[in-house]
Amino acid sequence: MRAVVQRVNEASVTVEGSVVGSIERGLLVYLGAAQGDEADDVRYTVNKIAGLRVFPNDQGRMSSSVTEIGGAVLVVSQFTLLGDVRRGRRPSFDGAADPADAERLYLEVVDGLRAKGVPVETGTFRAMMLVQSSVDGPVTIQIDSRKLY
Repeated sequence: MRAVVQRVNEASVTVEGSVVGSIERGLLVYLGAAQGDEADDVRYTVNKIAGLRVFPNDQGRMSSSVTEIGGAVLVVSQFTLLGDVRRGRRPSFDGAADPADAERLYLEVVDGLRAKGVPVETGTFRAMMLVQSSVDGPVTIQIDSRKLY
């Protein structure tokens, strides 16, 4: 499972002209499920997102998590995070989970974050979305449950 996490002042996702999810200060998370992802991958990803200390203290040092600042998380499904561009110019998505598994895993991550007390908004799974954000920093962190980076 892969996630790209951005610290934001605000973020929203629009589907077919309607805003379906929006947050103020918090984290924008693009989430992609890989073939073979299981409950351990979900737990790892949820714990990393909820615990990332990327919000600054009074000295400007990153020391607080989204839960500690009372922020929220906007989770957007994005299978393209599993794109493999090592061969040719067109990404291969063979490593991405099939849609049914990916949706289940996506919802498990959302539920896991909510279980930790994090307010969560979402995009719409398998929809074309317009994501808008005000990235703070910029701070962008990559998470891979298989610890590839």
